[in-house]
Amino acid sequence: MTFASLERQFHRIGARLKVRVGSSRLSSGPLSIDIGHDRQGEFFEMSFPARPKSAEPELLVLNVEPDWRHLLLMSRDDTGKHKFLCGHDERHWFVAAIPENRAVSTVKTAFEALRPDGVTSELTRQQVRSQDRRRRRTTAFVRQGEWFFVPAPGLVFPRMLVLESEPISRGRGKPHICENLVRTGGETVYVCRQYPHGLREVDYRELISRQPQLGSLPWQVRRRDASVYVRGRVRHADHATIILDGWHRVWMNTENESRAMSQVAFLD
Repeated sequence: MTFASLERQFHRIGARLKVRVGSSRLSSGPLSIDIGHDRQGEFFEMSFPARPKSAEPELLVLNVEPDWRHLLLMSRDDTGKHKFLCGHDERHWFVAAIPENRAVSTVKTAFEALRPDGVTSELTRQQVRSQDRRRRRTTAFVRQGEWFFVPAPGLVFPRMLVLESEPISRGRGKPHICENLVRTGGETVYVCRQYPHGLREVDYRELISRQPQLGSLPWQVRRRDASVYVRGRVRHADHATIILDGWHRVWMNTENESRAMSQVAFLD
């Protein structure tokens, strides 16, 4: 598919597309997808390193849903096929990488692939209709960006475990701030801007012993793979504030399972 054809497909969902070849902003991958900004607003930006035409990834738009303002993009290169859901959510454009182990050919199946199993189970239990499952609020969950909040009625936590104004985030993405939050189980990790995915305690201690100056970084102690529960207001710069009545279990979408996530520069 030519760049002009790609631009037409993005135009069908009301989006602009810009292509940069030989971009110095690129990582080592064959393709980078981001959300850019100019005087006209937001646009999708695809960047490619300078390379022979035969080595460029093949790009195809597999499915477009203009009414939902979403499309499914596929990139094919020597590393395999990678798929991306591109669309509009609430206030802004976004791009999400789809896990390669999911069979996806439409926008609908892309949404399903990004939905965590725990959320899908609750949708089934609550008998939410198929046509309603993309909504940001159903009887089974409330969604804000990549985070799903599933009601957990009847839970009670000791006051000493409840954190206030606590952030949840994915890597370097902007945090979602939760009014009340409890983490149970999981593994202790040390997080800072230079190490956004966290270091296990043993790795953190080893790092500081080798490079003591790094101990002055603004480290925070977090829990990886913990069960997380929140209630009250959840705020984020790019989304409307949601209010959760009672405790809700937190689930993140499945994008982290995708190898192609390294090609997505955009982070909510």
